[in-house]
Amino acid sequence: MAARRKSKTKGALEPYYAKRHFARTPEPRGKLAPKQGRSFVVQKHAARSLHYDFRLEWDGTLKSWAVPKGPSLDPGDKRLAVRVEDHPLEYGGFEGTIPKGEYGAGSVIVWDRGTWEPEGDPNKADAKGHLNFTLHGEKLHGAWSLVRLSGRGGGKYGDRGNGKNWLLIKRSDDAARPGRGDTLVVRKTKSVASGRTIEDIAAGKGRVRTWRSNRPAARKKAAPTRRKAGKDAAMPDFIPPQLATRVAKPPAGGDWLHEVKFDGYRVQCRIDGGEVKFLTRTGLDWSERFASLAPELGKLGVNAILDGEVVALDEDGVSDFSRLQEALSEGDDGALFLYAFDLLYLDGKDLRRLPLAARKEALAKLLAPFGPDGRVRLSEHFKVEGGEFLRQACTLALEGAISKRIGSRYVSGRSGAWLKSKCVERQEMVVVGFTPGTTGPGTIGALLLAQHVDGRLVYAGRVGTGFTQKSARMLRQRLNKLETDKAPVAVPGPARKDAQWVKPELVAEVEFVGWTADKIIRHASFKGLREDKPAEDVAREESKAVESPAKPAPPRGSGSSRGGGREKLFAVLTHPDRVLYDKQGVTKLGLAEYLAEAAPLMLPHVRERPLSLVRCPGGTAGKCFYQKSIPTGTPKAVYEVHNNARGKKESYPAIRGIEGLIGLAQMGVLELHIWGCKAAKIMTPDRIVFDIDPDTGIAWDQVVATAFEIRDRLAKLNLESFVKTTGGKGLHVAAPIAPRLPWDTVKDFTKAVATAMMRDAPERYVVTVSKEARHGKIFIDYLRNSYGATFVAPYSPRARPEAPLSMPLEWKELTPALRSDHFRLDNAAARLTALKSDPWREMLTLRQSISAKALKQFGVA
Repeated sequence: MAARRKSKTKGALEPYYAKRHFARTPEPRGKLAPKQGRSFVVQKHAARSLHYDFRLEWDGTLKSWAVPKGPSLDPGDKRLAVRVEDHPLEYGGFEGTIPKGEYGAGSVIVWDRGTWEPEGDPNKADAKGHLNFTLHGEKLHGAWSLVRLSGRGGGKYGDRGNGKNWLLIKRSDDAARPGRGDTLVVRKTKSVASGRTIEDIAAGKGRVRTWRSNRPAARKKAAPTRRKAGKDAAMPDFIPPQLATRVAKPPAGGDWLHEVKFDGYRVQCRIDGGEVKFLTRTGLDWSERFASLAPELGKLGVNAILDGEVVALDEDGVSDFSRLQEALSEGDDGALFLYAFDLLYLDGKDLRRLPLAARKEALAKLLAPFGPDGRVRLSEHFKVEGGEFLRQACTLALEGAISKRIGSRYVSGRSGAWLKSKCVERQEMVVVGFTPGTTGPGTIGALLLAQHVDGRLVYAGRVGTGFTQKSARMLRQRLNKLETDKAPVAVPGPARKDAQWVKPELVAEVEFVGWTADKIIRHASFKGLREDKPAEDVAREESKAVESPAKPAPPRGSGSSRGGGREKLFAVLTHPDRVLYDKQGVTKLGLAEYLAEAAPLMLPHVRERPLSLVRCPGGTAGKCFYQKSIPTGTPKAVYEVHNNARGKKESYPAIRGIEGLIGLAQMGVLELHIWGCKAAKIMTPDRIVFDIDPDTGIAWDQVVATAFEIRDRLAKLNLESFVKTTGGKGLHVAAPIAPRLPWDTVKDFTKAVATAMMRDAPERYVVTVSKEARHGKIFIDYLRNSYGATFVAPYSPRARPEAPLSMPLEWKELTPALRSDHFRLDNAAARLTALKSDPWREMLTLRQSISAKALKQFGVA
């Protein structure tokens, strides 16, 4: 038997040998093993691109596949696995750095290891191209499959007939994690053999099996201890900061770490003899502004220079430049936090020549006494795939990502070692004029903006939202002092209407979703004034913007908010500068622009459905009321739905396209609630909804767990479901159904599902409307499934001061870290830009019904 196996595998390692020079690489030469074992190993390999090498022992070698994204625990994720040459068994214990210029150059760790059990004969399965097996590892467990792709060319993976492309798939069992497939590759980054990360290996930490020349010259390098300590030097007065270069997307590979892009003021913190100074990126002394942070840094008892950012945080702990501006103007020192991300100097040592990884390590030790919740905090970094990090940041409505090369030195100025990629456009603009507000004296309608392009000031458009009543008055006072008779920049004719010009001295931070063809900003929002940069230095960032993923085409009759049709679309708005959400400064125009951007995703769930409207003509600070009919003066794009099926004439508002959404904004509608049916089939619902409504004090993770329980119960009834935030304190779980059953039957069915949950966990759930019965429990509201009842529409804003949104989610996005009011009108642009498609898209096409068996199971007639 052994002879047969040897013959069969003779030469199996020749391709491995042919690709390597063992005098120059630390990889083991190894040899064909005489015995049959069942070990497996997964090695994380930061080569030209980061990947995971998946290896199974059989026939005396390690059969190997390169998995670019790593193993996923989600059975729905089919990960590409490219078949590579067999490796010797000795390779299974290899950790180290393969030198540059050698095959597979880069660092390697043993990410996981254990044993595997094939289902049947693995050689026959290999020949067939479908291998089923079970893993018993330290990280990976349960049932898996490797499936060879068709040899035909083209397709998603472009196999071109070579048979090398396979798929690595986690099969459904107790070890599977639907919606959380990347849990291990993101969180479990250390070697199971040495406890080191791939970055530790690259930085030479611990025992590293890396090749060194035995030539004397190579041994004369500085000792590691000297290199780690830094260079003796006097403390500089100011170090010009290292700046990030704008790129369309983050870099790939294991040579980079990634940080969340903060939304605040870049500062250099100089601690010298107990005195703390804060210097801006241009060297201005802002120590008085940030004086409340000085005592914390003074406690460190060191002489040091830290690089970081001063921010103010929202309720979710996300940096918010508008809140920072408000805190500074009101003298609210307690709202300020410092996130430090680099250490440039420490106790007589200049650290700038050290690699970033070493500087980060020293910074973490320095700030350890503060902990994660202090006002001085360590900026976390993540060693994950850059594109996925940005995608997750954007879907969470963050500003973007900063990527830094792990081994790079600190170099003042802009370089390729630090890169920034953004979720939405965010640039500095010079204020060149304004239009007076229409809602009262001393207010602003819009700011006219410009940037320097090739040394001259060029008009960039206007921003008409993002001003609170207080900030608008402050801006008007400052602009009045800068008024001039002559426009400082050439402005197109229509944009000059009602314009009052000012000297180009103020710098505004503006967020927008993109540029028109003639380089005018689109859907812009004012974030605040920047006083750390002079107007003459404000230039347009010319690098490619982050491309917006393809979205569904706008529905028929939806119109367009882009190009020349934009002004026509918003022409119906009266008092466009009226502030509807004062806390965020969202105006009527700002609301209309959001609805126009969200229309391709929102309208398929809203159009031609009966609506209930929450109107707040004076904004959230005024009176709000429900409206289920169409009042006099309603825009024409909002039409009436009639129903006589119940023996009396009933009428409800409805819309068909984007013009209807803008018409609702004109009416001061801050919430859209939809029926669970189309107007054409008003007596038969086409979706069911469970409203998860927790009592005060219920932990959010329990609300999240409830949504997953409803999903699982519906799945057992052959109903696929979808989830969204409500913008309040709960969640909605919805499922499409064929419009065949009457309202009463559907309501009885959903009540039975909710009641079964309450019966199984009476201490947790309740289905009674009574407030007394709901105390300390989660109300499973099935009444949304009654005739005439509604639920807040996907993507609809809410009539609450914080301007939250009801946002559809992928199930994998639903975690205890994401609250129901996380998405708001002031951060929605990043979310909409990042979405590859509507998370509820299948709600519109999925064909499923409440079966007769399910009705019978719950005793529903």
